[in-house]
Amino acid sequence: MINRSAKIEVDNKIISVVQNNELDFICLTDMVRGEEGTDHIRNWMRNRNTVEFIGLWETIHNPSFKHVEFDTFRKQAGLNNFNLTPKKWIESTNAIGIVSKSGRYGGTYAHKDLAFEFGAWISPIFKLLLIKEFQRLKEIENNSYNLEWNVKRILSKTNYLIHTYAVKEYILPKKHYEKNSEWLIYAEEADLINVALFKCTAKDWRDVNPEKTLQNLNIRDFSSINELVVLSNLENLNSLMLKQNIIKSERYKLLSEISEKQLKLLNEKDLIKSLKKTSNDFYLRQK
Repeated sequence: MINRSAKIEVDNKIISVVQNNELDFICLTDMVRGEEGTDHIRNWMRNRNTVEFIGLWETIHNPSFKHVEFDTFRKQAGLNNFNLTPKKWIESTNAIGIVSKSGRYGGTYAHKDLAFEFGAWISPIFKLLLIKEFQRLKEIENNSYNLEWNVKRILSKTNYLIHTYAVKEYILPKKHYEKNSEWLIYAEEADLINVALFKCTAKDWRDVNPEKTLQNLNIRDFSSINELVVLSNLENLNSLMLKQNIIKSERYKLLSEISEKQLKLLNEKDLIKSLKKTSNDFYLRQK
């Protein structure tokens, strides 16, 4: 099951890296995309050394690997009439190290151990560049700023949930709206904070960012770390003011004032954290 996708660039080729059952797989198809000549992946797999290597990998990592079928391939490998495709290998041996996918993440993928071996078959320099870029990707994913970003995002979502319950408890019981109308009330309260912090409503942002909206992204996904900290504080404060039945106009005025002061203070203290995230690959190197 693919649950994450990233991209690396090796020798002017954009190569997909996906996580399949919590293991990193690299797209072999991308590694030879645009190359002229015969099927590189099939030629690699019909090589005797390749068959022995991928079979040994499966023996170590795959309890369900079919060794009898593997032995048959190993004996045939190297013969002129021997042909082995990823699909044939997977179906015959119940292999897990190579995966063929169709659709959004279509192509032939291999566990990083096998993908590096395929890279060496292309050329030694390609393998070295592939390992270097893959390691760089791992550094990005483990970067402390990205980890902090995720923590702040989770904090924001948690406080937003608390804020939503506050709206439901302290505003809705006094009125009688249909379910859709209740959703509008939630959006209005959320926009109270959006306008105080971001100076625009969620709808305004969606109207000018239709592509991001189709990806289920919103204005908060592109906030800086400092903005998310202030956002968390504003949501907590607004929840308290809702309990106190403070009218919306007064709440907005106070939220705007606090937002401006806190954001200015945080940005002056840590300029790095005032930078906005532009994509999942955004990271900051420590010099």
